Amino acid sequence: MTLPDSTLGAARRALRAELGARRRALSAPERAAAARRAARHADRFLQLAAGQRIAVYAALPAELDSAPLIALAQSRGCRVYLPRIDRRRRSRAMRFVELGGPLRANRLGIDEPEGTRTIGARWLDVVFLPLVGFDACGLRLGTGGGFYDRAFAFRQLRHTWHKPLLVGFGYAFQQVGRLSAAPHDVAMDAVVTDRGFLRCATG
Repeated sequence: MTLPDSTLGAARRALRAELGARRRALSAPERAAAARRAARHADRFLQLAAGQRIAVYAALPAELDSAPLIALAQSRGCRVYLPRIDRRRRSRAMRFVELGGPLRANRLGIDEPEGTRTIGARWLDVVFLPLVGFDACGLRLGTGGGFYDRAFAFRQLRHTWHKPLLVGFGYAFQQVGRLSAAPHDVAMDAVVTDRGFLRCATG
């Protein structure tokens, strides 16, 4: 179901506020335990293996911490990449830079690698996406910047080959009954949470 832009925007803002409050209400030990469980689920169901090109986000305080997942992927021999937003002020383009060396906070407060070893989004194997909310059909509610939807818009033009695998990474309580789609939304294939693994209807 597609809603008018104004109605859809208002509904998404309200849902972001509600789910954001639930994330902020978690204690530090609860966050840490959830992150460790989610990393184990990712390893179990996706079978992380040496040589895979894995993109993971650097978590903001309210997001499910990606550090255990990054450490586990590295221990499996994966090549880990972090997203980096184009530093031109008005740009919303995103590149993926291999993890290694110093990190620097961008204009949104998100840590990014300073390195020069980049890879095109099309050549990644698995991408773990941060999310505010999600549904069983693979629709993702993000923060509203549209960076990931732009980076993976090419997937909407494919009918058979859907790499990279797009996997949401978040808390189980972030699942909602049904999200209304926006024209630019790129659906996820699966979601990993602290309670397990969900293969989405589109995946």
